[in-house]
Amino acid sequence: MTNPFEDADGTYLVLTNDANQHSLWPARLAPPMGWTVAHGAADYQACLDYVDAHWTDLTPKPALGH
Repeated sequence: MTNPFEDADGTYLVLTNDANQHSLWPARLAPPMGWTVAHGAADYQACLDYVDAHWTDLTPKPALGH
């Protein structure tokens, strides 16, 4: 079985969390709690391009209430 997180031919989502961190996620899997869909479903390269264009500050935002 191919690793769904490393399938260059797969379909992905771009997820974000409350700290504005981004993650590529296989579209066939439900996003984990705390993450929302920001882009997708699209091919691997389109999702990487989205992350490159939208996650320009890699510093996590502070958690709410801290």
